[in-house]
Amino acid sequence: MMILISTPTSPFGRKVKMAARIFGLMDRIKVEKGDPWTEGDILRQTNPLGKMPALVLPNGKAVYDSGVILDYFDTLLDEPKLFPKARRLDVQVMHALAGGMMDAGVLIAYERLRRPTEFCYEPWIDHQLSKLQRGLASLVREAPDPRVADAGSISLACALGYFDWRKQIDWRKEYPALVDWLEHFRATYPAFDETKAEH
Repeated sequence: MMILISTPTSPFGRKVKMAARIFGLMDRIKVEKGDPWTEGDILRQTNPLGKMPALVLPNGKAVYDSGVILDYFDTLLDEPKLFPKARRLDVQVMHALAGGMMDAGVLIAYERLRRPTEFCYEPWIDHQLSKLQRGLASLVREAPDPRVADAGSISLACALGYFDWRKQIDWRKEYPALVDWLEHFRATYPAFDETKAEH
């Protein structure tokens, strides 16, 4: 049994859980809650960086970060599906874009939630927000197929779900084409709603 250390609020952890559900790996995984803010927590013991998520293999080896975990999942399948060989570079680029937007979204959330209000640095928030705006605008022009689950499309779905929850950007109003994209993905893959319950 593999142990996935994550938190219900992590979009990166949700990405891994969603992929595991879609590709039939969830019955081989036990999820344990970690806390990046607590000294001595299992997450810090597993990943020295204290970042979500981390996967502990049956032999005790720790695997992190989420992209590496997805790459490992591909080795458990009959053939690579998260980073399929024929589209590997395109999927890697989409995965990087969606992951970068999640990073920016997390930084905005931390700035607003963890830093005292009087010390919040709005130019920093604006800098991260501009990454979201450029990323989302590029996706309106060239989004992945919402009917095909891979590391890129799963990551994009998790990013949009995270923005719905933390409200870093009103993406539904500003980028309505991506609302349609997410609805198509959601209708195709029930794992999106299944993981939302843990989000």
